[in-house]
Amino acid sequence: MYLEFYGLREAPFSITPDPRFVYLSERHRDALAHLLYGIGQGGGGGFVQLTGEVGTGKTTLCRLLLEQLPENTRVALVLNPKLSPVELLETVCEELRLEVEPVRGSLKGLVDTLNRYLLDAYAQGLRVVLIIDEAQELSREALEQVRLLTNLETPTQKLLQILLLGQPELRELLAAPDLRQLNQRITARYHLMPLDAAESEAYVRHRLAVAGAQRFPFTKLALRRLHAHSGGVPRLINVIAERALLAGYAREQAQIGEGLMDRAAAETVAARGARALLGRLRLRSRHFGWVAAVLLAALLLVLWSLPRWRAAHDDAQAGAPAADEVSAATPAAPGPAPEVVGAEAFLERIGSGRASLQAALRPLLALWMVRADEADVGSATDCPPQLAPGLFCLRSRTTLSVLSALGRPALVQLSGPDGEGWGLLLAADARHARLALAGETLVVDRVQFERLWTGSYLTVWRAPAFVELPLSRGDRGPAADWLHDRLDALGAGLGGRTGPGHYGAATAAAVRRLQEAVGLRADGVVGPETLLALTADDGIGPQLRRDLQ
Repeated sequence: MYLEFYGLREAPFSITPDPRFVYLSERHRDALAHLLYGIGQGGGGGFVQLTGEVGTGKTTLCRLLLEQLPENTRVALVLNPKLSPVELLETVCEELRLEVEPVRGSLKGLVDTLNRYLLDAYAQGLRVVLIIDEAQELSREALEQVRLLTNLETPTQKLLQILLLGQPELRELLAAPDLRQLNQRITARYHLMPLDAAESEAYVRHRLAVAGAQRFPFTKLALRRLHAHSGGVPRLINVIAERALLAGYAREQAQIGEGLMDRAAAETVAARGARALLGRLRLRSRHFGWVAAVLLAALLLVLWSLPRWRAAHDDAQAGAPAADEVSAATPAAPGPAPEVVGAEAFLERIGSGRASLQAALRPLLALWMVRADEADVGSATDCPPQLAPGLFCLRSRTTLSVLSALGRPALVQLSGPDGEGWGLLLAADARHARLALAGETLVVDRVQFERLWTGSYLTVWRAPAFVELPLSRGDRGPAADWLHDRLDALGAGLGGRTGPGHYGAATAAAVRRLQEAVGLRADGVVGPETLLALTADDGIGPQLRRDLQ
C-alpha cells in the first residue's frame, strides 16, 4: 500500500524472519561468537546458554548458527519445550531421525537408543548438538533429564553439546538451588541486550536499503523517538516503524518526523494493551462477550481520537520547544557501571586450561563471519599474512593504546601464576577492559589486565581481495586506487597525488602520517599493521569498542 509512495520494492519491517534483512550489531556478533565457541569446544561438553528479552533476535541468531555449523555436525532442534521428560527424549530422537516406535514411552529405551547413536556418531567423527528454544518453558523434570544427557560420554569426550535459548526467566530458573548441578555445567553464557541508539539507526537503514529504498523517510529526531519507544528491541522497532510508514502514507508525508513517530508508538502500545485486556477477559469468562465488545469499542474510540487530540495539542503548544529538542539538550543518564571481576577470578580463568589460542580463535573468526571452508582454526593459529583472498591475519606485539587505535577485536595473550591463556579483547575504556575468556565474557580492571597481558596479540580482518601485501612506492592498479580512497577517508591528506592508481611520493608521505597518528613505525610502506589501520573505520566488520555500555 505504501511501498510505491516511499519507493520500496517490498515491506522493510516485516516481523517474518528473512535472512536477507538480518542485521548483526556488535552485540549480535558477540553472541554468535559465544554460541560457535561453545559448540566448538567438542570434548569440553556442557551447556551453552543464550538469553535475551523477547524480540532481541535470539531465534535469528539460532538460524545463523545453523547455517554456519560445520558439515560434520548433526543437530536436534526442539522448538516446543513444554514436554514431559519422555516426550522430550522422543522429540530429540525424532529430530536425529532415529527409530522411536520400538521404545516409545520408555525412558530407558529412549536413552539407550540415543546413547548408541551418539557413540556411533563419535566413531564417525561427527558432532551432535541439541538446541532447545524457549528453554525457560522447560519443566524442572525435563531440565533434569536434559542435564542427565550430558552424562553420555566416553572416558575423554562428551558426546552431546546442548544449547539453551531463552528469555531472562531462564537465568532465574537455572539459579534455583535445586538446579545448581545444571547451572555449574554451563561453560559459555551470553545475555543479548537491545540495540543502542546508533545501532537502532543502522538497523533501520539496513532494512530500508535491502527493501530498495532510494531515499530515507525518517528524520533524525524521528529515529531518536523510535529508539526511545522501542527500547532498542528489533521486533518493536519493526512494528512501530511499519505503523509510522502507514501513517505517513495516509497523510501523504514523504518525510516522517518525531510527532508522527510518537503517534505510531502510542497506537501500537494501545492496540497491544487492548488485545491483552480482551485476552484476559476471555480467559475469565465466556459469558460476558458484551463487556468485551463495549471495552473494545471504547478503546477503538480512544485510538481514533488520540491522533486528533495530539494534533490539536501540538498546535496549541506551537510556541513550546519540541520534546526532541528538550531531550537532545538534556544529557542522557549514564548507564549502570559494569560488574568487574576480581583479580583472583581473572587469574583462575587464565590458568583454567580452557583459554587456549585455538579455543579463543573461534569466536574471533565468528565475529568476521569466516566460514569453515574459508579458513580453519588451524591455519589461523599459524597466522599467515593472508588467510584467504580478502582475509588477513596479524600476530605481533604492541601496547593497549595502539591496539585501541587499530580499532578491531583482537586475541591477547595473558600470563598468570598458573599458566598462560588467550582471551578475545572486545572493548576497553580508561578504567576497564571487556574480553571473552574461557567461555565467559568478563569485565576486568584495566590496570590488572595490562599487568597480565604479555603484549602479544593476534587478529584477523577483511580487506579487498585484490590487495596484496606489502604495498609500497611504485605500485599501481586497483590496490593503489583503494589506498588513495582510504587515506582520503581517514583524513591523511594526499596533497600532491600523482594520479590514479599510482603509489608515489605523496602517497608514501600520507601513509607515514597515518602510521605516526596510530603509533606505528612510520616507514611509508603498507604492511599488515598499516593495512589494519587503514580498514579500522571502514564500517565493515566488528569494532573494538571504546566504552563498556
